[in-house]
Amino acid sequence: MGMIDITGKRVLLREAVASGRIILSPETVKKIRENQIKKGDPLVVAEIAAMKAAKETYLLIPHCHQIPLNTVELNFSIGNNFVEANCLVKAEAMTGVEMEALVGASIALTTIWDMVKYLEKDKDGQYPSTRISDIKVLKKVKKPGSKPEAV
Repeated sequence: MGMIDITGKRVLLREAVASGRIILSPETVKKIRENQIKKGDPLVVAEIAAMKAAKETYLLIPHCHQIPLNTVELNFSIGNNFVEANCLVKAEAMTGVEMEALVGASIALTTIWDMVKYLEKDKDGQYPSTRISDIKVLKKVKKPGSKPEAV
């Protein structure tokens, strides 16, 4: 077995967007909106964690190639009882970046959970309604690169 050989593939501009959602209590979401989380702003920390995770995807998933990423961008939507994370990844590479986008979105959501867990636990220390869901690739694009290849 082994890694897929991508030697013959062309360098193209590759983009992927992945998203997911963490379900939280409305009280927790209110504290996020009002910047009242003890560990700081979970969205800022989640953005940094997602950027780091996307760049390290090849270390986490055995068959992923190491890809120099051009950008990792996160944006968040906040509802009454959830935070949604969208992770955009771009690279000029021989293989796609959807795994990097999925890892980025997943780690962003997990980071949010870590930062608000003290608010989400019940009296027994369990998480009866907190959950991460709907992690998916929203878009995958490949097109000719934005700059000419080096000679």
